[in-house]
Amino acid sequence: MASEFEHPGATGEHARQPHATSTPAASGSCESCSTDSCAAKARGESESAEEFAQRQALERRLCRISRKLLVLSGKGGVGKSTVAANLAVSLAQAGKTVGLLDIDVHGPSIPKLLGLEGQQITGTEEGLQPVKMNDNLAVMSIGFLLGDKNTPVIWRGPLKFGAIRQFLRDVAWGRLDYLVIDSPPGTGDEPLSAAQLVGTEAGAVIVTTPQEVAVADVRRCISFCHSVSLPVVGIVENMSGLLCPACGVRIDLFKTGGGQALAAEMNVPFLGSVPIDPEIVISGDAGTPFTDRQTQSSARNAFAGIVRTILARQEAEPVTTVVNQRG
Repeated sequence: MASEFEHPGATGEHARQPHATSTPAASGSCESCSTDSCAAKARGESESAEEFAQRQALERRLCRISRKLLVLSGKGGVGKSTVAANLAVSLAQAGKTVGLLDIDVHGPSIPKLLGLEGQQITGTEEGLQPVKMNDNLAVMSIGFLLGDKNTPVIWRGPLKFGAIRQFLRDVAWGRLDYLVIDSPPGTGDEPLSAAQLVGTEAGAVIVTTPQEVAVADVRRCISFCHSVSLPVVGIVENMSGLLCPACGVRIDLFKTGGGQALAAEMNVPFLGSVPIDPEIVISGDAGTPFTDRQTQSSARNAFAGIVRTILARQEAEPVTTVVNQRG
């Protein structure tokens, strides 16, 4: 049976959550790692024994993940979680082993988008067990740990950092080709914590809509990535035009081309544009990723092109060897 730990709840009470029956530091050994340059092998001069053990536990998880993709946006309401969910599903469809981590503490959308609401998390000796969607895709979200979906999470920065670190350290993903991290909008605690913790082989996929009010915030998001030394994989322009279902004429509801122009201005890659499609809304409400449906559409084709571009660019780059450790 998995033991439990307590964390402060939204209104001051404590919520029960599953926990691993042993700490990650107890499984595997950094001393046996063949990577001599790994920073987790040696204790820092100012580190306590506990801090060193926690850092080793985190590094031991992360070194089994080849690549990490943080999905960011400068502004809410641009479809970032929809992009993150369908990116993870598409990578899994391409034969990659994928984890999807939802760190949007205050508004976790991934369980709803993937039809996983109500799923329960269990803990074993290996760590917290993510929810398996299929053989290639596993999912973890703060939403799985909330007893009532209507209960708000009211946490300050240190609690958010601790929760994100615990997800990265304690979830037993196993070996992954990709970990897709759905971060809340902006450049606050959650994206900063993730960027600081994920280590090497990480990059940002930034989602925007075409209009200037959204693009202006994405400029700051790109500057944030530069500030924390997080490479920008590219920009996705979402909600880029609507094809009239009656006549096929394109209507630029939120203008068009803003994301592409920003990519050129900031000298970062442009991954592509996804048009508005009612099927995306229907799929999200139904808990079925639109990239998982067989219906062909301009939005589905556009997203497939974005994923092909990401795969081509990511896999053209060398990656740190994933070591053979447990957990």
